Amino acid sequence: MSRQWMRRALLALAPAAALFLAGCGSGTIESQLEPTRVFAFGTGFSDLGQVGNRQTVNDNTINIWTQEAAASFTYLMGPVVTAGGTDYATRNARIVATPDAAGNAATPTVAKQIDTFLAGTTPTATDLVFIEGGITDIIAEVGKLNAGTQTSAQTLANVQQAGRDLAAQTRRLVQAGASHVVVVGTIDLSRTPWGITTGQGALLTDLSTKFNTELLTSIVDLGASVLYVDAAFQFNLMSSNPGIFGLNNSTDVACTSVDPGPGIGIGAGKVNAALCTPATIVAGINYNLYMWADPVYPTPFVQRYFGDYAYQRIRSRW
Repeated sequence: MSRQWMRRALLALAPAAALFLAGCGSGTIESQLEPTRVFAFGTGFSDLGQVGNRQTVNDNTINIWTQEAAASFTYLMGPVVTAGGTDYATRNARIVATPDAAGNAATPTVAKQIDTFLAGTTPTATDLVFIEGGITDIIAEVGKLNAGTQTSAQTLANVQQAGRDLAAQTRRLVQAGASHVVVVGTIDLSRTPWGITTGQGALLTDLSTKFNTELLTSIVDLGASVLYVDAAFQFNLMSSNPGIFGLNNSTDVACTSVDPGPGIGIGAGKVNAALCTPATIVAGINYNLYMWADPVYPTPFVQRYFGDYAYQRIRSRW
């Protein structure tokens, strides 16, 4: 699918999305933003390889949504740690809680990522900032629920708090001077291969929805500086109607790269896209026609599609 076709499809979907998001940052064009710098904070969904490979099929393409959106502004993003770039997102990171989704206490949370950023950088009006979270917090909280170490009520309360925490980190960026902040919450994890196999679909939908609701409610007053880009809305469209988006599979994983360790936090011995390359793909398939690289994270094609959608939303807003 060409970028031109994708953009036509995105523009066709834009009216419905605009109605859905009218209360959170959508509106008339105020200027034509041409960012001089693009920064990103978040989880494996946004990680450009902070500690190695990316959480997708590692095929040396533009294969993470933040990188795609930045490239549309002709800005080349790279990870802070391994390339001295402007992407701070780190796989398995939670928003403020530790350890991470896979049990590693050393992984910098989204809050710590922003601490590091603000310690050496002052945001300006020409910066574009992405902040994303929720997937890993829900994975970690459901893990504790399934292990019997907390109740359903505690799980819900912790996930709702995580939504408010992401809002608080967004507010920190705005208060530090960022005036073009793009916020992305969680996808509906019940629609992922992991969610499908857990038998906890209703729970995962509820947690995903409650996280995003708390996030949106807590940033409603930041509309002048913040744009919410709805990942759950777009991913639900794609999983429900894969053929419209040029996909032929929205339920299975494309990778065969089993991680014997904790991997992405859903248990040992599961497929982990951070170990996936074009050499570790299910025999006979085209991974560009699959929605999911591993049980939670999308393929490069879907990442690019969402990045292009985010770019269009930014362009229509700023």
